[in-house]
Amino acid sequence: MTEEKVTSTLVFAVFTAALGSFQFGYDIGVINAPQQVIISHYRQTLGIPLDDRQAVNNYVANSTEGLHLPTSEPADGAEEDAVASASLITMLWSLSVSSFAVGGMIASFFGGFLGDKFGRVKAMLIANSLSFVGALLMGFSKLGPSHILIIAGRSISGLYCGLISGLVPMYIGEIAPVSLRGALGTLHQLAVVTGILVSQIVGLDFILGNHELWHVLLGLSAVRAVLQSLLLFFCPESPRYLYIKLDEEVKAKNSLKRLRGFDDVTKDINEMRKEREETASEQKVSIKQLFTNSSYRKPLWVGLMLHAAQQFSGINGIFYYSTSIFQEAGISQPVYATIGVGAVNTVFTAASVFLVEKAGRRSLFLAGLGGMCVCAVFMSLGLVLLEKFPWMSYVSMVAIFLFVSFFEIGPGPIPWFMVAEFFSQGPRPAALAIAAFSNWFCNCLVALCFPYLVNLCGPYIFFFFAGVVLGFTLYTFFKVPETKGKSFEEIAAEFQSGSAKRPKATVEMKFLGASETV
Repeated sequence: MTEEKVTSTLVFAVFTAALGSFQFGYDIGVINAPQQVIISHYRQTLGIPLDDRQAVNNYVANSTEGLHLPTSEPADGAEEDAVASASLITMLWSLSVSSFAVGGMIASFFGGFLGDKFGRVKAMLIANSLSFVGALLMGFSKLGPSHILIIAGRSISGLYCGLISGLVPMYIGEIAPVSLRGALGTLHQLAVVTGILVSQIVGLDFILGNHELWHVLLGLSAVRAVLQSLLLFFCPESPRYLYIKLDEEVKAKNSLKRLRGFDDVTKDINEMRKEREETASEQKVSIKQLFTNSSYRKPLWVGLMLHAAQQFSGINGIFYYSTSIFQEAGISQPVYATIGVGAVNTVFTAASVFLVEKAGRRSLFLAGLGGMCVCAVFMSLGLVLLEKFPWMSYVSMVAIFLFVSFFEIGPGPIPWFMVAEFFSQGPRPAALAIAAFSNWFCNCLVALCFPYLVNLCGPYIFFFFAGVVLGFTLYTFFKVPETKGKSFEEIAAEFQSGSAKRPKATVEMKFLGASETV
């Protein structure tokens, strides 16, 4: 059918938008590989005396790299000063990692507003200014107070990623043909994990992750920001934005003709007309009403728990600190093992595109959590028994690979699907804003607290995450309904008996790409 034609304009627009998602992933992974190089530069910048550096190194190893509790006892004031300095380095490194999530958490509320105010394309252009500024700060961090510039740059880059995590899926979903929305929508997550993988590769010591070029590695995203900004000038604006938000039917038709490759766009216009009528007929719901209205409260809390499960599973501990975890596990080349994690992450993200269409959301989420729980147990077992059995390092490595695989099968992409499917047009924007905020907030907590949890729990750290994941698995089993192929009426009925009927919900589910039968 001509409606399903994939045109060069559509491919170009999707590729250009996905560059933002790629940057999101790059910013997540780029801080991992050069960790020790950057920490060494922090010590130099802060002027920690040479005699203290070995003590600092040992402390930081125990806090962010190794998984053993400190064994040395302070003998005098000099050693106490050394440990205090080491504690400062640990705090600065935690802030360097977690400040990115703080920025994302703040900006997550404003992506939709920016897209509605300026249009999807202009909003992405505005967001790119943040990415460029953040990249410049990190790129020049070697020339100034590196810890301040990196933390500030990571925060601003986080602001960019918080905006783009809403704008990119919104834009791609609105320009894609109905039959391709599901597949093209998953390209956001695929671009994210591809960005993580690329950051790990260019972060290798012999490429950019060394003492001479680490600042270039951090500032490289400025090139992408400039490239995407130039390409965005040639991208069509979202026809849905033009028609539904601005009531510019002529401009919407012209945009559709470019995207579809033919002149008869009546079907798309009729679909958008129906959506506009539905939007007008259903009153928007505020964030406060989501918490106070009983018909929205339960699906909201379930949605928030899904996002909490995604972040508190320990996956970002793997992404942020995988190199140091592999080093403690006895892997001789931990950076290459980290790249292997990125490759596995990318492959299984691509596979999840097909799995989500074949199986139910709830069943995949449960399977992913269950697999992660088992893998977390084996990760800790491998670390605990490593001294007695050196071959346990391979157990830990395989467990990490499988942990990431199970994450991408379910807990990675599915919370975003399900939260959108829990709510109709009126409450959906507010619900998605809260979900995005909670996701970033949990991400920030993990990034900030993980090195301290490692210091507290030692090699038993992933037993802790196994218990957390088990709790979320039980919650999902008892509380989370299946949404695949169901209308909002059916989903609401599962959440709350006797809830109000919504006759137009089926059309909205079709727009979300979730109307296929089980």
